[in-house]
Amino acid sequence: MALSIRPINPRRDDFVAEVTGLDIAAGVSKAVAEEIEEAINRYAVLVFPEQRVNDDQQYTFSTHFGPMETATGDIAAQGDRRLSMDINDISNLDKNGQVLQRDDRRRLFGLGNMLWHTDSSFKATPAKFSLLSARTIPGEGGNTEFADMRAAWDDLDSKTQADLIPLVAEHSQLYSRGSLGFDQFTDEERAKWAPVPQRMVRRHPGSGRLSLFLASHAGAIQGWPIPEARMFIRDLTEHATQREYTYAHRWRQYDLVMWDNRAVMHRARRYDHTQPRDMHRTTVADCAPTLEQPL
Repeated sequence: MALSIRPINPRRDDFVAEVTGLDIAAGVSKAVAEEIEEAINRYAVLVFPEQRVNDDQQYTFSTHFGPMETATGDIAAQGDRRLSMDINDISNLDKNGQVLQRDDRRRLFGLGNMLWHTDSSFKATPAKFSLLSARTIPGEGGNTEFADMRAAWDDLDSKTQADLIPLVAEHSQLYSRGSLGFDQFTDEERAKWAPVPQRMVRRHPGSGRLSLFLASHAGAIQGWPIPEARMFIRDLTEHATQREYTYAHRWRQYDLVMWDNRAVMHRARRYDHTQPRDMHRTTVADCAPTLEQPL
């Protein structure tokens, strides 16, 4: 079957597409990988249905798109991990495959994924692409929503755009989790997630489009009083996540969804926490810190 890429968002023809006609487990050629990257430059989110991959196959596919991150963003101790450091464990399961208790510290930390965010914006060099594979899904709920930060930028008034261009925000998981009341961090965790600077506006190297760069991890703007900064970030987030800019993906088992963190925010939605939800994410790192990239 030939590779097919078609838009699937009923509100927008340049945001979210479905890709069929390839078997990721069997491997893809360099030419196909280049075609996929061209597509994500246009659509920002790609859905690959019925991809029955294991972790090694998912990781190998991901390496076509750049250097890989390791899974240093979660709160699980090394001895409690069930997956390798190459894979981000986006699940509600412990190392024995049992559903985490409602008050488990790892589960409570993971609730931060339900806030609008951009993967790894709390790292000096943030994420380029995320690839999330649905191994086990609950009977209902647990959708992932995406927001197009390019369109959100385009629709801002010119005065706000001009104000934003020079701004630098500080991102940390201490901010995002703290907004939920999760603030019991060890000294080691506080050092690990010390705030990092990120541009608030980015130019996409593939499409040339400007976009907002926001996340729940953003808790300060350099040179601004904290309350004013957080109010402005909240206003921008409310603007960027209006219905006209968003798309909700309803997961099917074995879906693999790939998105461009340089162009979108995303969030998970609620589901029955007693049901297993097993999602494996590989993450491609960006080329450099945002402050070192041209605008």
